[in-house]
Amino acid sequence: MHVVFYTISVQINLIFEIIIYSPLERFTIERCFRLSNKKNWIQVDGLDFYWEMENGKFQFEGDDAVLFWIESAMGSLIESIEEISGEEASNLVLETTGYRQGIVVGEYFQKMKNVDVNEAARLITNTYAAAGWGNFKLGKLNMEECTATVYLKDSWEHKINIAKGKNHGGILLPAHFAGIFTELFGTNIWYDVEKYQLHGHDSTVVHYAPLDITVNDNIHRLSRQKELEEIMKLEALVEDKTRELEELITKLSSPIIPVLDGIVVVPLLGKYEEKRSEELVQKTLEKLPKHDADYLLLDLTGLDEDINEHTVSLIEKLGTSTSIIGMQTILVGISPALSRVMVQSGVKLSGFECFYSLQHGIHYALAEMGRSIR
Repeated sequence: MHVVFYTISVQINLIFEIIIYSPLERFTIERCFRLSNKKNWIQVDGLDFYWEMENGKFQFEGDDAVLFWIESAMGSLIESIEEISGEEASNLVLETTGYRQGIVVGEYFQKMKNVDVNEAARLITNTYAAAGWGNFKLGKLNMEECTATVYLKDSWEHKINIAKGKNHGGILLPAHFAGIFTELFGTNIWYDVEKYQLHGHDSTVVHYAPLDITVNDNIHRLSRQKELEEIMKLEALVEDKTRELEELITKLSSPIIPVLDGIVVVPLLGKYEEKRSEELVQKTLEKLPKHDADYLLLDLTGLDEDINEHTVSLIEKLGTSTSIIGMQTILVGISPALSRVMVQSGVKLSGFECFYSLQHGIHYALAEMGRSIR
């Protein structure tokens, strides 16, 4: 009989506690009786915790929940995100996660009847304290200006930062309350951390106010920044490869080939721009004296038919410069099509001996020296 009366008394007290003290109206009378019969159910400051050991189930306030060790499990999770994503990207991930979780919490409390922002904030801080998130207190709250101040003390994020030896406070929880206030105030709210507990203060102090900053904006900003960094890396790589290719082309496009005593050949290849044209003239004139040649054969076989002013200038400069040092320039490898282009381009062919092929040019130079090939 005593057991029966005790059970009824517990259930009646629980019913009155819910009806009188719970403005959230979280429980119905039916749920109250059901919870009072659960073996692994406890209530702390009006908040329900329930376990089903045989099914591996844990519930907090009627919803499935998970328990983690802060310094080891949660710390390792955040550390892994930072290691894989990098500091900047991981900060954005944590900030975005906290903010969006806050939006969900804010929506939940906003839908409750007879609960204003002050009451909702108080209930939220109590709920988080029961869940082990830390000791959170609401400071100044201005409904008209949509501003608030929150004091975060001994939060799980702070404990992780202490355990990992970090020198800067976290951003997940400050962003989390920004999401909550965004829903409760009905306008976009962002955060500003005045000081961190990590730096020796009694608590982390965070101010909240309307601001045109959203996590989506931050995501897009970081994406654009990463894209720009990748583009800059690619441009630098292209510049390096282009420079290497230009150096290789310069080496390959200005060889002096001694074919016989007194006769050297310089093949012109592709298309010549101003820089490449000047480099060829300079290097050719530097290297020619050591060959002690009388005839320079410019082989035009490999030239583009689209001859520009720099190619014309190159041919004329080489011809003029070599004559000054006592050499005669002979143009070889001129096709009919190329000859028409050169004439139209203004090259004065009358100043050069011209031949269709390199072989003809060599025979001519040998004949001029009184020699021949047998």
